[in-house]
Amino acid sequence: MAEKQKRELSFVQKVERSISTTYRERLWTPFITAIKKYKLIEEGDKIAVCISGGKDSMLLAKLMQMLLRHTDFQFEVKYLVMDPGYNKVNREKIESNAALLEIPITVFETNIFDVTEKVVKSPCYVCAKMRRGHLYHMAKDMGCNKIALGHHMSDVIETTVMAMFYGAQLQGMMPKLRSQNFDGMELIRPMYCINEQDIVNWTKYNCLEFIQCACRMTSRTAEQEACAIDNASGDVISVSKRKETKELIKRLKRINPNIEKNIFNSVHAVCIETFPGYKAGGEQHSFLEDYDKS
Repeated sequence: MAEKQKRELSFVQKVERSISTTYRERLWTPFITAIKKYKLIEEGDKIAVCISGGKDSMLLAKLMQMLLRHTDFQFEVKYLVMDPGYNKVNREKIESNAALLEIPITVFETNIFDVTEKVVKSPCYVCAKMRRGHLYHMAKDMGCNKIALGHHMSDVIETTVMAMFYGAQLQGMMPKLRSQNFDGMELIRPMYCINEQDIVNWTKYNCLEFIQCACRMTSRTAEQEACAIDNASGDVISVSKRKETKELIKRLKRINPNIEKNIFNSVHAVCIETFPGYKAGGEQHSFLEDYDKS
């Protein structure tokens, strides 16, 4: 009996085992694939994993924690939670989930929600810019050279489709970016190759409950509730448009099961020679610039 109790796994061990066994091909393998394919983590990196409290960032934190234990190269990880003005329930939920998953978080507070409540024009854009700035600043103060965000493959796909349908441009989401405002800092997206539905399934499998949208703005009016930030560009895109895009992709998947994979792969195989116009370095270019040369 004593031997049986000794062998029994704790809750967090079961959660980690579900990642390395049951969901290995759906979570762990694409996580490692993204890190290697896009060279997201290098020897000596000190990475701030940014945790919002939702399913994506919490899974990212656990994946990074497991990688740190099993990797054959040295790097450091900090688990950073920015409180922009969460209500008491959401703040406590984030802290309790971090404790449940044994993630040693560092919480710092900002007044972002107080500031953006007074912004009349594009409050979501201002909020997103402030959030990113605070995260970079805090991470750099902690000695980090990278921040890791929980964007996944479904974000990449939806952003690509929305940019074309609603933004009139072909635009993707990069797996990593150098900060333009914080020298030596870089943003990485280690869950770039993970499908959102697999994250949802893993969450349900382990009976985990994470916070949903914790934005103070979304609870005020229907108009504000329809406001969100595009992850790649920082542009304001309505929640309804993202929901429409999700539903569209879901319907198309019934006809073509490979639709998500095809959209994702398409941003890796852009045939620039077939486009009459493109942007590079913030400047608009035309195929006519090199037409006669070819």
